[in-house]
Amino acid sequence: MIDFHAHLDLYPDPSSVIQRCTELGIYVLSVTTTPTAWERTSALASGLPRIRTALGLHPQLAQQRKHELALFRELIGKTQYIGEVGLDGGPDCKPFWNDQLDVFHEVLEHCSRSGGKILTIHSRRAASEVLKCLRAYPSAGIPILHWFTGSHKELRDAIDFGCWFSIGPAMLSSAKSREQIAMMPHDRVLTESDGPFTQHEGHPLYPWDANRALDGLATIWSKSTSEMKIELHQNLKRLGTSVLEK
Repeated sequence: MIDFHAHLDLYPDPSSVIQRCTELGIYVLSVTTTPTAWERTSALASGLPRIRTALGLHPQLAQQRKHELALFRELIGKTQYIGEVGLDGGPDCKPFWNDQLDVFHEVLEHCSRSGGKILTIHSRRAASEVLKCLRAYPSAGIPILHWFTGSHKELRDAIDFGCWFSIGPAMLSSAKSREQIAMMPHDRVLTESDGPFTQHEGHPLYPWDANRALDGLATIWSKSTSEMKIELHQNLKRLGTSVLEK
């Protein structure tokens, strides 16, 4: 099982979630929303090879936490994974759009200077702007668009640029998302939960719930569930190798 975007530190009892992930053998990318959360969150999974902690500065917190970019610079050499970062064009975030741009540009610049990272990127109502930023920093690393909700044109542009995509069970409930998933390159897709923010029937999703996306992906791509598992694990393996070869 693979959950390439989960907020482990934001569950009520992160240690129990991590223990369960370990028991199930789940590969988890544990994303953070602020640089100050990285060391504590990373320590939660210390010594667990299937859990990696990404260094993030969430766009919805750009205005309040942009002063943490100095800490971001200090920590970036300690991890190959960056996230959650990106832009948010929602009406609640538009008033501090310039702060978001400043933060995202600096994040991408430091990723470039560090030799390239794996980035899990937020692009709600901002996919075109995210792609514009990524084009300005082609050496920033491998961009993975988490829970993509842009237009079909933006999706084609992202595919052409070389973006990857992480897909959760919630995406499969949307007809538009299912159409877009059918367009995505099979070799650039991973599963995610986005827990605990994403919920099902009033309950937060957990990393093991990312597995619920398998049947939907298998149906859309006319594969068996077992074929999907193999393909996703091949994608994960290749993603890690591509970074190690840089």
